[in-house]
Formats: sequence, structure tokens, C-alpha cells
Amino acid sequence: MTTTLGKPAASAPAPAKRRRRARRDGLGLRLYTWLIIAWLMLPIAIMILFGFNDTHSKQNFQWEGFTLRWYQHLFDKGDLTRALWNSVSIALLSTVITTVLGTFVGIALGRFRFRGKGVTNLVLFAAISCPEIVMGSSLLSMFVSLDLPRGYWTVLIAHVMFSISFVAVTVRARVVGLDPKVEEAAKDLGAGPVETFRLVTLPMIMPGVLSGALLAFALSIDDFVITNFTSGSTVTFPLWVYASTRTGTPPQVNVMGTLIFAVGVLLAVVSARRGRRT
Repeated sequence: MTTTLGKPAASAPAPAKRRRRARRDGLGLRLYTWLIIAWLMLPIAIMILFGFNDTHSKQNFQWEGFTLRWYQHLFDKGDLTRALWNSVSIALLSTVITTVLGTFVGIALGRFRFRGKGVTNLVLFAAISCPEIVMGSSLLSMFVSLDLPRGYWTVLIAHVMFSISFVAVTVRARVVGLDPKVEEAAKDLGAGPVETFRLVTLPMIMPGVLSGALLAFALSIDDFVITNFTSGSTVTFPLWVYASTRTGTPPQVNVMGTLIFAVGVLLAVVSARRGRRT
């Protein structure tokens, strides 16, 4: 068999060659993926490792031996414990408030048409793409203009402000993919609006709600820039860690960071397993 130019047509590669090429390409892709994961996990691994460092200096930068005493004396530093409690409580409260408000905003944007919908979408995505320093300075200006004393509650308001967009967008994406016939069938069977939402709509959008809640919690507990603008005399965990770099970071910081990371991973695994079941 020849081509129109009189040259013999190139024979197709043998199946064995194609399989070897596919395995070689797949191996390279897997190796590249694991290298990226290792690079991203390296700082976390160092943090976990130095939580067991038997250091006797103010700076926890040099390995001096293995110990568990920092886990036993985790809450010995009262100011660090208060900072951690501030971060955790603000993150939990802002997650609850943001999840409730963001869920209803996401349902409205994904299900209904109303005047101002385009502007609402624009504002949500603008809040997501807005640099944190712009968000923090604008919130600071608002609090100063309203003569609100900066502290715990202004930090909570600020975290709700920048987290609600993430929850709303996540829930909206889930709502858009729902089949409205399921809700119509529930109404035909006699379910009212509240029962339809509680028994049909909410279980179907729950993976999106949980994903948005986890994202809001993660954004809140480690926020530094916006919190620094709006905290006043309130000190959160990231602010305390930043201030401690001038005088010395105790190993308890590494231990607390390890525990926060472990809780985050556990919540992510539970959410992923729940999402697979639904």
C-alpha cells in the first residue's frame, strides 16, 4: 500500500510498543505528581517534626533530640493558648454564620431569576478575587467611620465578609446541577416548602454546603492580613506566631499547628467520604 506521493505508508506502531509508551508516560506523570506533593508537604513535615524537638533555646530551628514533653505542656503559655482559642472560636462562629447565609445566597443564585442577580454575582466574585490588603483596609475604614472599637467582634465580622462568597459560589455550583423534577415530585406528594427543603433539597446540596463550610473554616483560622487590620487588641494564633518570630517561637506553636492540620485533614476525609455516598 502506498500514499499518493508514491511513498509507502507508515505502519501503525505495534500494540506492545503502544503499551510500553503509555506505561512510560504514565510513570513520568505519576513521578511528577508525587514530586509536587512532596514539595508542598515538606514545610508541614518540618513543622510536625519540630513539634518533637527537645530544644532548650528560644528559637526552635535546630534539631536537638526527640521528646513528647511539648505535647504534655501544650497549654503552658497562657497568651498563646488565648490566641489559639480566639482563632478557633472565631473560625467556628464565622463558619456557622457564613454557611447559613452563603447557602441561601447560593440557592437563590442557582435557582431563581431576580433583578440584580448579575450584580450579586459580580460582587461575590470580586470579593473572592480582591487582594486581602484591599479587603482589610476597606473593612478598617468602615469600622473607623462607624466608630466601632476594633477587637474580637470586628474580626468575626471581617471573616464572615470575606468567607461568604466562597460558600455561596460552592453551593451555587451544586444547585445548578440539581434536577428540579425531584423537588416537584416531593411537592406533588404533599410536602410543603419547608419539608421539601429539609428532606429533599438540603440532602442533595449537602456536599456543596460541607465543602463551603470547610473552606470557610480554613480561610478563617489561618487568616493574617485582614485580621491584622481589624483585630485591635485581640490576638489570634497567626498574629501571635508572627509576633513571636522577633523573640523566639516556642515548640508549642509547632504542636498546635500539627493538631490544626490533623483536624483539617480529618474533616476533609469525612467530607469526601460523605460526598461519595451522596
